[in-house]
Amino acid sequence: MASGRAVEVLRAYRSVLKATRKTFAGDGFMLQKSAAEVRNKFAENRHVTSEAEIQRLLDDARDASEFISTMIVQAKSSPSGAFVVKPEKEHAGATLEIPSEEILKKSV
Repeated sequence: MASGRAVEVLRAYRSVLKATRKTFAGDGFMLQKSAAEVRNKFAENRHVTSEAEIQRLLDDARDASEFISTMIVQAKSSPSGAFVVKPEKEHAGATLEIPSEEILKKSV
């Protein structure tokens, strides 16, 4: 049977992945890249044994999940070519930062 700590790590991992799936729904590229990044970050720390370090990493994972869910809004291209941002209720109170055209061109 898995230890309580292992269950907690798995729960944190799934939470971050769930946040990325919801935030980047419909964007295959970002879904793939974000899932790979989450997987890599957890794998990098697989052999950490210090309880204090494990707790810090779990706190970081919870913060990441919350940040992805509440602070990132995926812009979608409209038929006119403009980008449309539709924040949802979980984004209430967040500051909207719109990337410049230069940043958008580099990301394509």
